[in-house]
Amino acid sequence: MLQQILQDLYVDPELLAELDEEQKQILFVKMREEQVRRWTEREADFEKEKRPPKTPKSGAKRVDFLLGKDGSEWVWVMGEHKNDLSIEEILEREAQEEARIQAEKEAQELREKEELELKRKIEAEKQRMQEENERLEREMKQKKQEAAKQPDENAKQEIVKIQEIKRRFEEQERKRLAELNEEQKVLRRRSLQVLDNMKQRRSSEIYVHWKETRQIIEKQAEEGSKEVEESWKVQEQKAKEADKEMREMAQRARLEYRESLRRTSNLIKAAGAFQPGKTPSENKPPVPPKKHLASNRASVAGTSKPRPLRPRSRNMVIDWFIREEKDKGVGLDPKTGKMAEWFHGIISRGESEKLLAGQENGAFLVRVSERVWGYTISYQENGRCKHFLIDTTDLGYQFFGASQVTHKSLADLVEFHKETPITISGKEVLIKPVGQVSDPPDYCELFQGRQTESTTL
Repeated sequence: MLQQILQDLYVDPELLAELDEEQKQILFVKMREEQVRRWTEREADFEKEKRPPKTPKSGAKRVDFLLGKDGSEWVWVMGEHKNDLSIEEILEREAQEEARIQAEKEAQELREKEELELKRKIEAEKQRMQEENERLEREMKQKKQEAAKQPDENAKQEIVKIQEIKRRFEEQERKRLAELNEEQKVLRRRSLQVLDNMKQRRSSEIYVHWKETRQIIEKQAEEGSKEVEESWKVQEQKAKEADKEMREMAQRARLEYRESLRRTSNLIKAAGAFQPGKTPSENKPPVPPKKHLASNRASVAGTSKPRPLRPRSRNMVIDWFIREEKDKGVGLDPKTGKMAEWFHGIISRGESEKLLAGQENGAFLVRVSERVWGYTISYQENGRCKHFLIDTTDLGYQFFGASQVTHKSLADLVEFHKETPITISGKEVLIKPVGQVSDPPDYCELFQGRQTESTTL
């Protein structure tokens, strides 16, 4: 049934309703894995096919790489050539160049500031000379006007005196300007020398500061890497401890599982050995089937129609049980040979929940499913019911899903899970079977004609 679902990738809603949450998740995971497997195969087939070459568009932009002598893209790996600098040398050279540029920029700003100050002084001196010259011009003009009104010897001498003062002043001012210009030249030469020295000193300071900063950054990075490494080691240690704990848990689970199998096997052997009315000769192993009978069954099975994925009606379930399950002794207690207390016929989910209502935790019953070719265990726990589908295969009986334990008979499955939980998370152990409450029992329709068939055989 599982193979059919994975082949069709479809689950009937009624069948899905019979599954509990864990079985649903297992089924969905298996279906998803099948989808991924098919997609991977299709992708691999598509890659193997020869794709038609794309015709380049006219005028489309493209990038061509420089090719080397071997026809491959030319690649320059830094550090392979003997003249290549190491990354430390490149960084140091770049730092020196940046320090030199920064020092030149600062020196240029200082030189421009000093020249601006000197120009301001010269402009102020020129302005003072111009104002003084204008004052002398006004006085000389005033004296000339007075001499013209009162011509005498004193006025003329006063004019000559003013002209002499003006001439001396102009001569002094020319000398002063010459001195200022010479001072400007000297200052410029001195400033250039000072600026060169300052530039070299400043460049060295910037470079030293850069090296110190880089050392601090490298130290911080090293400390950070140590912290990351220590944190990673702690996480790795925790992961190893968790992995070790998981392995120990898995080992304990395997040991418990083997122990439960051993106990179950011993119980079954003990029950078979001490059954009343049986002699040791009756416990001999079964005789293998005859070849001609097996071939006849194979031929009949080959000519029969394939069984549908799920039953279409209640009568199909009854026919299937009578034809395939009744002769296997399904529903019988192997210890007594009578009907097992936990076995029920074709009852619905709601009817099984009514039978389990008010029962203690661990109460259970096994019913013939009307949705699948198999059975359902209804289990009472904390006031609610869980339902687990049992799939019938050629190898035996197992719960629906992958990686399940297969049992030879339905009774073996029930006995096994009286000690071993059905699921690890739920820890459902079958404790108390719930029997019939009606007369005739609900399984009577499954065993009609049993005596007649037995007589006929």
